Amino acid sequence: MRIIYAGTPDFSVAGLDALINSAHEVVAVYTQPDRPAGRGREPKPSPVKEKALQYNIPVYQPETLKQGQAQQELAALDADLMIVTAYGLLLPAEVLQAPRLGCINIHASLLPRWRGAAPIQRAILAGDEITGITIMQMDEGLDTGDMLAVAECEIAEQETGSSLHDKLMALGAQTLLDALPAIANHTIKKNKQNNNDACYASKLSKAEAKIDWQQSAVDIHRAIRAYNSWPVAYCAYSKKGKASMLRLWSAEVLKQGVLNQDVLNKEGAAVSPPASPPGTVLSESAEGIDIATGDGVLRVTELQAEGKRRMSVADFLNANSLIGQVLT
Repeated sequence: MRIIYAGTPDFSVAGLDALINSAHEVVAVYTQPDRPAGRGREPKPSPVKEKALQYNIPVYQPETLKQGQAQQELAALDADLMIVTAYGLLLPAEVLQAPRLGCINIHASLLPRWRGAAPIQRAILAGDEITGITIMQMDEGLDTGDMLAVAECEIAEQETGSSLHDKLMALGAQTLLDALPAIANHTIKKNKQNNNDACYASKLSKAEAKIDWQQSAVDIHRAIRAYNSWPVAYCAYSKKGKASMLRLWSAEVLKQGVLNQDVLNKEGAAVSPPASPPGTVLSESAEGIDIATGDGVLRVTELQAEGKRRMSVADFLNANSLIGQVLT
């Protein structure tokens, strides 16, 4: 088939790479315009553009696909199919109908679960145990089209947004290649989504990554995993009397009794000590920094002080101590 590929971030590269190494012809790549990046704020091409240029594939970077000229350019490519993976632009009806077989999308969730911009992180935040890839026939709705192929992926106990991103990126490329023959010869089975089961995976923000220690240790642990590697969970601690940011990269939920919270009274009966306010640093060692939460204790094992590199707790404690502080 003659294929147009549309994508922008790292997640989109695997699908393009798979098509380049297949029997299909990628006649054009669509990607977001170059954006300022780095300290110099110089315009930087997207990962998908960089991959396309390596293989001399024509690259189109319209600001929008709603204008007639951009739509005419796309139609003139005479493509059989357009494949979209995290492109970032809305496709109007004129574009959806331009290729002979329409447009399909590689989506990083088991639709209709987690429609929207951040399905990978939202699945971890919600405590989902299974996610996956859906190849979807695109329509004018937000991830509402018919499902063409599905592949499941387990979310491991210590899965992060970064590690799940990489697993689903590879799975998406393979699922696409497996589905293309049936799409090409019109034998693919189309399954409608149940809109009643849909959840919206809103775009991530830096503000939401601020830890709320009133939450349970389980929920905070999910947040730390989900926001690794962006926007990265964070909180504040006191350094020389001033508030300083602490980014939290890795943690674990402590099981009851790990801190020996039950102590004996004068009569020898077990009693529980007074509860510490959420955010209180209860203990610290090379194994981790133990912090009280709204429900349970969280052990932070990897962190990053403001202006410093990411490091283990053992390295951090060589020059710092948080014992007794209440993190905010």
